Amino acid sequence: MLVELSIRNFAIIKSVTISFQKGLNILTGETGAGKSIIIDALGLLLGGRASADFVRYGETRAEVEGLFELPSGHPALTVCEGFGVQIEQDGMLVVRRDISNQGKSIIRLNGQMVTLAMLRELGPWLVTVHGQHDTHMLMQSDKHINWLDAYGESALGAAKAEYSQLYAAFRKTKQDLERMARNERELVQRIDLLSYQLSEIEAAALAPGEDEKLMQQRKKWMNIEKVYSSIQDAYRSLYGDQKGMDWLGHAMGELERVAGYEEQLGPILETVQNAYYQIEDVVHKLRQLSYQMDFEPAQLAEVESRLDQIQSLKRKYGKSVDDILEYAATIQDELDDMHHYEDRLQQVQERLSEIAADLAVEALELSAIRQECAQKLAVEIEQQLKELHMERARFAIDVRQTPDEDGVEIDGIKRQVDANGMDQIEFLISPNPGEPLRPLAKIASGGELSRVMLAIKTILAGTDQVETLIFDEVDTGVSGRAAQAIAEKLARVAGQRQVLCITHLPQVASMADAHFLIKKEMSEHETMTIVSRLSDDERVIELARMLSGAEVTAKTEEHAREMILLGRERKTVG
Repeated sequence: MLVELSIRNFAIIKSVTISFQKGLNILTGETGAGKSIIIDALGLLLGGRASADFVRYGETRAEVEGLFELPSGHPALTVCEGFGVQIEQDGMLVVRRDISNQGKSIIRLNGQMVTLAMLRELGPWLVTVHGQHDTHMLMQSDKHINWLDAYGESALGAAKAEYSQLYAAFRKTKQDLERMARNERELVQRIDLLSYQLSEIEAAALAPGEDEKLMQQRKKWMNIEKVYSSIQDAYRSLYGDQKGMDWLGHAMGELERVAGYEEQLGPILETVQNAYYQIEDVVHKLRQLSYQMDFEPAQLAEVESRLDQIQSLKRKYGKSVDDILEYAATIQDELDDMHHYEDRLQQVQERLSEIAADLAVEALELSAIRQECAQKLAVEIEQQLKELHMERARFAIDVRQTPDEDGVEIDGIKRQVDANGMDQIEFLISPNPGEPLRPLAKIASGGELSRVMLAIKTILAGTDQVETLIFDEVDTGVSGRAAQAIAEKLARVAGQRQVLCITHLPQVASMADAHFLIKKEMSEHETMTIVSRLSDDERVIELARMLSGAEVTAKTEEHAREMILLGRERKTVG
């Protein structure tokens, strides 16, 4: 349960700390005092969206902190454990959220920083908020299935999970099929394009690395005359009368004649001999190379033409010949896939039919379980309405299916399906005897809607493990005996769960286990919201104000005191 809520610099709240207790915690105050601000602040601790607008004017940040006491085995403990958040054996969890005036938010669980996504996963296990928005949702028949499925979660869970998995596969496969059909014309056009590109590349008969080899050849042919001339000059410098080799041979002969008389000449002679034979080998190679350099201008033109062809392909398909060949392999694979399009289309159609058949089985099973849950829920709501002074009201839940030519064949009829199955759910009510059952959204008054909403919430409160329930003006549009019935109903719910209730009804406030007054104080320089827990005497004054308005008289005080005493008696009896 929520033990304590601390709010600082939030909207018009400067600093407020509220200590709640078990049972029914009532918050009252005049319109505009700041009751909704308390709920907004608590909503941030449950994962609500932060905004710089929440920060009190002139302050740099707002702080909201809640202390929760979690019983052993509570699901929130498991969630926190998954986050790596340590919780002591006393089960105390501190949720803190700081919001800067730049709109940035920092979230901590027991001092450990967590993400907003993590808080949103935890929040629904800590507190459930029921406000006027929920009552408005009753007016939207497409939301009724959510109430029914929440009630029947234990019975529906496995079947709905199986159906959801199949429906996801069905929807994806159907989208794949629609995309394939939609893209058939584009497919033909792409086949033509890729076929042309592949044909152009294949016609070029490229070899890996060919462009680099051709560049080297072009460089050689463009400088062939210069190279040939230099080779000839080098050759003539080394070979012939009075040339390099002739003089080197002469030097070698002179050294050979005298080497036997001077031992130091031996190594010198050997060096000269080695040089002579190496130069002789060079001369031979130069002569052979000059014979091979038979240049034809047509060869250079052929290389240039081939390079131009390759450059044209590079502009279209890649930076190098290797890139072009890799692209060709890629489009060849794509063309192979495209040419098997009809086969793949048939495979997807067969796959869709198989999934649709399985989906039909699961939809039927889910619908059968849902109809049983609908009958049980209708009976329970009708009983709750009797306790809320709608004794003659009849309540029913319509479970129907919609034919759809584009839907899934179920029991021989093509029906509309969605993520929830094949059922459309609508709540029906007959508030008065003799009237037929009609859609709740069309005929129920505001007070009747509030009581139906409370009936549903009372029933659902017994099906979950959330310890704290918040009712934000769920009694709107109700007065008289109905208001008293709602008060007693809230008190009974508070016997099982901690309940926080914002109300304008004195009948509800009289049943409080803890009563908090929210009021707005204004000075010349600032406006602040103040929250205080009322003593027994202060409760009498507040109830008297709620009964009579601004002027509190001795009679309204006496009436208020009687209401509090009656409230205690009814809670004791209940």
